[in-house]
Amino acid sequence: MKRTVLATLAFAAGLVIPVCHAADTTTAWHDRRFDANVGGVVSRSDIVLKHANLRADEAMPLGNGRLGLAVWSEDGLTLQLNRADTLPGRLSPGQIVLAGLKRLTKAPDYAGRLALHDGEFRESGAGMQATVYVQPDTDVAVVEVHGADPNVRQSVLLHLWQPRKPRAIAQQGVAVLAETWRDDSEAGASGQTFGSLAAITAQARDVRAQVQGPQAVELSFRPEADGSFRVLVAAPEWKGGDALQRAQALLADAGRMPDAAHRDWWNAFWQRAGLMKLGSTDGSAEYMENLRAIDLYATAAESRGPLPGSQAGLADLFASTRDQHRWAPSAYWHWNLRMQVAANLGAGLYELNAPYFNLYRSNLANIEAWTKAQMDGRPGACVPETMRFNGRGYENESWMGGPGINCSAKSPPYYNARTLSTGAEVSLWIWQQYLATQDRTFLAANYPVMAASARFLLAYARPGVDGLRHTFPSNAHETQWDVHDPTTDIAAMKAVFPVIIEAAQTLHTDAALVAELRGALPKIPAFPPQKSGDGSVIGPSYDAGAEIQNTENIGLEPVWPYALIDEDGPQHALGVHTYLQRPNKFENDWSSDPLQAARLGLADEVKTALLTLTGKYQQYPSGFAKFTGGEFYVEQIGVVAATLQDALVQDHDGLIRIAPAWPKGWNADATVYIKQRSKVDLQIRDGVPGTVVIEAGADGRMTVRNPWPGKSIEAVESGSGKRVAGADKQNVLSFDAQAGNAYLIQRVDQPSANLPYAAINGSAASEPKTLGTRHIGLP
Repeated sequence: MKRTVLATLAFAAGLVIPVCHAADTTTAWHDRRFDANVGGVVSRSDIVLKHANLRADEAMPLGNGRLGLAVWSEDGLTLQLNRADTLPGRLSPGQIVLAGLKRLTKAPDYAGRLALHDGEFRESGAGMQATVYVQPDTDVAVVEVHGADPNVRQSVLLHLWQPRKPRAIAQQGVAVLAETWRDDSEAGASGQTFGSLAAITAQARDVRAQVQGPQAVELSFRPEADGSFRVLVAAPEWKGGDALQRAQALLADAGRMPDAAHRDWWNAFWQRAGLMKLGSTDGSAEYMENLRAIDLYATAAESRGPLPGSQAGLADLFASTRDQHRWAPSAYWHWNLRMQVAANLGAGLYELNAPYFNLYRSNLANIEAWTKAQMDGRPGACVPETMRFNGRGYENESWMGGPGINCSAKSPPYYNARTLSTGAEVSLWIWQQYLATQDRTFLAANYPVMAASARFLLAYARPGVDGLRHTFPSNAHETQWDVHDPTTDIAAMKAVFPVIIEAAQTLHTDAALVAELRGALPKIPAFPPQKSGDGSVIGPSYDAGAEIQNTENIGLEPVWPYALIDEDGPQHALGVHTYLQRPNKFENDWSSDPLQAARLGLADEVKTALLTLTGKYQQYPSGFAKFTGGEFYVEQIGVVAATLQDALVQDHDGLIRIAPAWPKGWNADATVYIKQRSKVDLQIRDGVPGTVVIEAGADGRMTVRNPWPGKSIEAVESGSGKRVAGADKQNVLSFDAQAGNAYLIQRVDQPSANLPYAAINGSAASEPKTLGTRHIGLP
């Protein structure tokens, strides 16, 4: 039997490992495509329920990006409706209860599944089947039931709770709860009118609607003769008007929608998402694969409206807690959005970042007005770290004596009173999105945010006696308050000033700003040194003795997200020591530990951090995390998704790194999107790359670090077999790529082009997933 690539490498290194099976010597690159059974691979991450999810904290998520559902089996079947535009309190449009499904949910042969590839929740038992989904183009949820007794009347209750004051309507087989209110009571109020509308009808026999009280309406009906019926639940954006007319029109449109429309949308979504199939002998890699798939699914189900579906790291559109929220629901925390933006970029799902960019772009005038009023008349935009949806820097927490104020020289010391770097980080993500998509129109639309953020930092960072620009008083994010030269400010200016220069030059604008930024760059201070252990680390600020207010690792911000320190740079050793000596290890479900380990090339630390954080925080059967309070959090799976992509492929500085931090013993068949609308397809066995293909989305120079250090490599154009480049003495391979072409990166002595072909396959999960004491699904 021929040795596999892995066995050959192991032999050369003097390692003793088992010889891989012949299946490991195959490639999925075939006929100029990376061949995978997408539906089969995605369905590996289906969430399987072996018994009914009777509790609200066991709810499964569904959504179309605007309307979200939490679905669980209390009282038969319960659905909570959620939207991101029922501001400022993010009030639920209501809950739906189908009591007639108790026979199904209490059945000894019960089976449930959240099918990710099809975007639907399925249940069966006692001869009944129920399927729940949300239509993609109408904000209507559908419950399809088969196997009901056609002679037994069914009921559907739509209700709200105190102190809600909806108008209840029941007419012509439609029941409605509608309510409006003004955003006029909390600090920073917009004065706008918001509201909620929920309406139900059924496709069945003898449908009757009635009002059950000031906060409840009910439908009753008989199933069709074959025991089937459909319940339609509408919950659109609502700011007032004729509620019944709006409900009737929307439900009529929904009734004409093809039954398969939602499946078609979700199937197409997964076709364009970067696929990832992982494996390991201990099952840990598969569990991470499942969490990443859930992250992409949840993001698509909650982030296709004007504003992000998640705030404060919460899974707001999948809430099952009525109107109860731990964090101020009118405000967005940037710190808790950034991992979600990164995950979308690596998956090639650029459109899912549109609400994030719109949040800051559409509010720029309000942010600039806030900055002028709150920051002593300074120009530009001090983007509030915790920002109300209308661009004002108030954090209105119910448990605080008064609002917290962000980006304000007038505020007393507070967590984000003088956090100055948020606008710079937003600017960095704008640039990263542009580099990925090459969308000049997008860059032009969002460049004003970048320029305004730069103008503010230039105005705030004043020259000192040493000739350098200093920021004081300024927060090291939430960790130190009102200190000198926080690492967040220094990293922001070092990373973002050059990209704003490049963006301005790309758009042929702002020559004066470019000149000022160029002059400021050499005057930015070095990172603050601090002694720790047996060496130096990067401290949070130049005030080493300042009181610590939060459990963040500010010294690692230059590693990620600012990409100023990586494993190939001159400060790598400093970054590694800062990581190993970081004060807060595996703290918080939003911890960037695994991402920062990946950027530093610390494969073992990547695995340890992913598994440790998952073990501490992923406590719900949906795959969501539990952090503070009883709500679901999506930020932890966002970190998982972004980390897996960075561990597989990095392209943050023009050098494409293959498997820079991929754990030993983990297998991967994956596609990761990189700059210039391009992507990398790769197959890894036991941490060692086999097939590596770059699919070029645009003309441009590709520079790739040798995935097999010490081995001769080459780039070969797929199809023609033409050799276009070999590695140089620095173990780097460079070539000019053409849009639409694919290039095999391979060892000269073991060309992957010669491997036998086998597609990437997968089959639907049949059991819940387990990782130590954690579960996805219900065993």
